Amino acid sequence: MKTVEFFKKKQVLSFEVFPPKRTSPIETIYSTLDELKGLHPDYISVTYGAGGSLNNNKTLEIAANIKNRYEFESVAHLPCINLTKEDVLLALNTIRENGIENILALRGDINPDITPCTDFSHASDLVAFIREHGDFNIIGACYPEGHPESKSIVDDIYNLKRKVDAGVSQLTTQLFLDNEYFYTFRERVALAGINVPIEAGIMPVVNKKQIERMVSLCGVHLPTKFIKMMARYENNPIAMRDAGIAYAVDQIVDLAAQGVDGIHLYTMNNPYIAQKIYEAVYRLLAA
Repeated sequence: MKTVEFFKKKQVLSFEVFPPKRTSPIETIYSTLDELKGLHPDYISVTYGAGGSLNNNKTLEIAANIKNRYEFESVAHLPCINLTKEDVLLALNTIRENGIENILALRGDINPDITPCTDFSHASDLVAFIREHGDFNIIGACYPEGHPESKSIVDDIYNLKRKVDAGVSQLTTQLFLDNEYFYTFRERVALAGINVPIEAGIMPVVNKKQIERMVSLCGVHLPTKFIKMMARYENNPIAMRDAGIAYAVDQIVDLAAQGVDGIHLYTMNNPYIAQKIYEAVYRLLAA
């Protein structure tokens, strides 16, 4: 089933997981999925392994198991910066053979240690290529605070419109900690003529290291109340975890009340955190 169909019925709840490190057995992710299964997400997406190579990448294997073993719709991430057209065709064949209908099409992060391939310069190029080679539901990424590499918000929205026009049928946002950025972004994309469902990506922040990484990679804005929370609890791991969960729940409650199309929860492969958030918000999203 194409995940875009879920948005016609309800506010969607989806989870994201990532493959285990190459030094860890793949079975470690299945213990996580065993616990997430009881939370009944509409679908689960799987991020791409580090480096962007098809070799030794467990993403497609995990996505296939989510679809066929756990019987949830799955989304396979596919970043193109280090892939050739032949690589993508091989991935599409594997995805198709395993009954997966949904792909998150990404440019991917540039790795300074790897020379990028030149077949796809932008995510929109990958989207158009996928559209030409199969009947997949293509999901795109978007950035409420603007892509870090964009010249301006206007330029970022313009590029997003190109991606949607190329064949994206739903969008998932990068994480954000201030809902006002999401609401402003939603207004801007509507004015630009982008009318596909937009899921809000929510990442529960449970430790200081995680925040430092978010700021360096995404440039995410830290609201005053979030900074105060960090200052109060950063030296108490359990309190910080619980405060991070509470902050994410507060975000989701507000987003649900404002008619968000769906919530995409970055689980960080932590079923406990996903469980606590699910218990707090599932009635809101099911209403």
